[in-house]
Amino acid sequence: MPEKVLIYSKFPKALMVRIGQRFELLDAAGKPPLEVFAKEELSSVRAMITAGGTQLPGSVMDTLPSLRAIICYGTGYDGVDLVAAKERNIAVGNSPGANAASVADLAVTLMLAATRRILPADEFVRNGNWAAGKPSPLLRALSGNPGRRIGVYGMGEIGRKIAGRVAAFETEVGYFSRTRYDLPYRYFESLEALSEWCGVLMIAVRAGAETHRVVDANILQKLGSEGYVVNISRGSVIDEAALIAALQNNTIAGAGLDVFEKEPHPPGALTAFPNVVLTPHIGGHTQDAHAAMQDCVVANLDAFFAGQPLAYPVR
Repeated sequence: MPEKVLIYSKFPKALMVRIGQRFELLDAAGKPPLEVFAKEELSSVRAMITAGGTQLPGSVMDTLPSLRAIICYGTGYDGVDLVAAKERNIAVGNSPGANAASVADLAVTLMLAATRRILPADEFVRNGNWAAGKPSPLLRALSGNPGRRIGVYGMGEIGRKIAGRVAAFETEVGYFSRTRYDLPYRYFESLEALSEWCGVLMIAVRAGAETHRVVDANILQKLGSEGYVVNISRGSVIDEAALIAALQNNTIAGAGLDVFEKEPHPPGALTAFPNVVLTPHIGGHTQDAHAAMQDCVVANLDAFFAGQPLAYPVR
């Protein structure tokens, strides 16, 4: 008889088909488990799957007395109360690097779309203004990539792939991370120094208390009127009110955002800026990325139910 696994976050059913072939899935569809399933049914659940950004406090863990494994679908695990999990002897696993290439690709796409004004250019063609010969201030000649300074904030799997991709565009690459690595990129001692140096700030850092709204008015001011910010990590890393003010005041030149502090409800003010490109948290949403993340989820669950350490533990 297959082992029971609780689906805690709301996932498209198609993403769970493969996992459901190996385990008996109890899908809470993003609701508190006790609202969907009887207490007795949940009492025997030993493992759950969650999205890393979904809040999972100790109070929820306590509704699952047999829970011993929390498996995050994806790289992130910022929503999981790791202290509460450790206190309850619950192992936490994730899918490290599984979607890194996909997310890095979108980061570069957002950078190019913002710096080359792709959305205004598309509209210029569609609305007939190009054919009519009408001028468009938004389509004035801007700086190209050769020699552009790209700052990568966070040099994990995703940050490294972003750096490699933008380097191919003949850019200069610098980075700030908690750890200095042996990489062919310039290292900066602080986010402030990196922001003052670069023309595009790529945010690829993990979410957490130390990064909460760390990209604030001060950082945006240092980025400057010719600078852009691209965020594919977590919306909480940017002070959204400060970002909106910076865009309104032309403190920065533009932005590319795949993540927001309150999803799926980003600030409406962001939609008014033609120099901002918005996507609905689709960085890791490719077939190959999902296949890789599912590989990690299945490997973690197989190891857990076999009485072995998780294949991909969060440390």
